[in-house]
Amino acid sequence: MTDSEPSADVRAARPTIFDVASRAGVSKSLVSVVLRGKSGVSAAKRAAVLGAVEELGYRPNAAARSLAQKRTFTVGALLSDLRNPWFIDLLASTRTELSARGLNLFLAEDHQLETDTSVLDAFVEARVDGLLCLGTVPPTEQLLSTARNLPTVVVSGREPDLPNVDVVTGDDRAGAARAVAHLVELGHTRIAHLAGTGRAADLRTDGYREEMHRNGLAEHIQIEISDRSEAGDTRAARALMTSRPRPTAILANNDYAALITMSHAVELGLSVPADLSVVGYDNSYLARTGYIGLTSVDNNYVEMGKLAVQKLVARIEEPDAARTVSLLDPTLLPRRTSASPARSD
Repeated sequence: MTDSEPSADVRAARPTIFDVASRAGVSKSLVSVVLRGKSGVSAAKRAAVLGAVEELGYRPNAAARSLAQKRTFTVGALLSDLRNPWFIDLLASTRTELSARGLNLFLAEDHQLETDTSVLDAFVEARVDGLLCLGTVPPTEQLLSTARNLPTVVVSGREPDLPNVDVVTGDDRAGAARAVAHLVELGHTRIAHLAGTGRAADLRTDGYREEMHRNGLAEHIQIEISDRSEAGDTRAARALMTSRPRPTAILANNDYAALITMSHAVELGLSVPADLSVVGYDNSYLARTGYIGLTSVDNNYVEMGKLAVQKLVARIEEPDAARTVSLLDPTLLPRRTSASPARSD
């Protein structure tokens, strides 16, 4: 054994694709098919392979694969808003699925995408195999151009909207409607909406409007739009809570905006939920914190992250395949921030 060769113990400690195949009870070629995200594999065998990968801690040799397949096995992720705690959950799910497939993540935020193209330039220069757009990102000309030429999947958003860009998101219209229905069931009529910007936010606003109309509450429709900044959320929340008559419930576009609403409710001397019920959207880890206990719409981030990676791997393998739009069914999770109004509307 030469000095440059790893010891037998080190080599033995590194699981191989053959070890994965043996543990899963399948062939090496089938393991390869699963890791490349190709179709034609039963759900049971796919689960067995991915389970074996996780159990063994198998990681493909990235350098060897890059040379053999002319790929970097790196995926770029363009994140719309690092302030939003829900994206931490989504990123965790996405990274787990990428790691199981031997893919690395290159993360960047779109904060100044309209004036600074260096983020997209970095993705191109790094020769990423594909791009995940997480949330609502500005559909600038460069982003549209990049998405046309690089396998792209939009996650929890709708931009960019292109024939070759797949979408994996929650049914935003249905989720908002369920939140309004929950508040109506509690006895609220003056239900306001702190809205956001972008196509996904517009769909949530549509769901709010439609459910208010369906319940005969059109006269109580009240919407304030935020630009998704903290200052914008603050202005919109204050505008709603200082309006007369004041709403007895507010549906926020996301959990972060809901938390800002709760904070300013306290400053205005209002008690949540006695004076004001607040419902968020995304069911982020903050919403699930016992002390906060925010009623929120769950978009199923675990399944969303997994499905997004599967779609991206498939798009990398077949870049000219027909576009797909996958809508996950949202669930309303009632917690301590929503209750019947203290007084009749």
